[in-house]
Amino acid sequence: MGLGHHHGHGHEHGHNHAHGRSTNKKLLTIALTITVGFMIAEIIGGLLSNSLALLSDAGHMFSDAFSLFLSLIAIRFAAMPATEKRTYGFYRFEILAAFINGVSLAAIAIYIYVEAYQRLISPPEVQSTMMIAISVLGLLANLAAARVLMRGNTSENLNLRSAFLHVVGDALGSIGAIIAGLLILFFDWYIADPIISIVVATLILFSGWRVTKESVHILIEGTPKHIDLEEINKKLHSIPGIQSIHDLHVWTITSGMDSLSCHIVIDPGANAQEILLASRKLIHDTCGIDHITIQIETENLKEQEPHTCLDSYDKGHH
Repeated sequence: MGLGHHHGHGHEHGHNHAHGRSTNKKLLTIALTITVGFMIAEIIGGLLSNSLALLSDAGHMFSDAFSLFLSLIAIRFAAMPATEKRTYGFYRFEILAAFINGVSLAAIAIYIYVEAYQRLISPPEVQSTMMIAISVLGLLANLAAARVLMRGNTSENLNLRSAFLHVVGDALGSIGAIIAGLLILFFDWYIADPIISIVVATLILFSGWRVTKESVHILIEGTPKHIDLEEINKKLHSIPGIQSIHDLHVWTITSGMDSLSCHIVIDPGANAQEILLASRKLIHDTCGIDHITIQIETENLKEQEPHTCLDSYDKGHH
């Protein structure tokens, strides 16, 4: 006796996702416009003043612009409807965009390290006044872009957060360039330019690592950080009529959209529909998961099924 149920993506839930994407799209477009404008200013300024700190900040701004552009493309793809070949639609494009952003940050950081090392050996002269002026403008641009992105849900949306991290790291880069410019202006410490660039590159590398790690975890169907499988297992066992639970999986489709599936073995004569509804409500109330697939079965059916790694997980916890 097998009874499956899937509680799908309700109208209200779907509407919230669409509304969230529309808001994020506007915010990302504004941030992209600001970023591209000042990236061009920093590239020109960096070349004219011969400042690596300024060029590294411009490099990071290019990465920002690329990041924001990717995020916009991702939102466009995520809004496309599901098809027979892609039953979850294109939601994963948001996670792929975040992954590419993270990798691009790491690549830029490595480039800055190499360039800074060469400048540490023989520091070139830098026009500090121009460097400071453009860095201040760059900082204001980054703060404006960060303020715009903060209006979106950066805590839940990995794609938006990766774009926000780019901009915040960039603001730190601008502050670094201002400090380097002041040290050169007042003390002729030309070595400050590559040293500050190394600090900026390290910040870039860390934010890149965080985003890459999180996006890879989602891409390999890892259990979401805020979900405790053992706790779900324990709570489900407290529902009367449930004998055991196996094949319990929780994964993330895209930021803010988790899914759960499991097989529940019930006592002979227990009401399958009641247990199904109680289980679904418990999972929704405990974890806030809307995409739930539960298969209800009896002991006889379970014995016919192939064993999986999560069968052994279950045996150790009840």
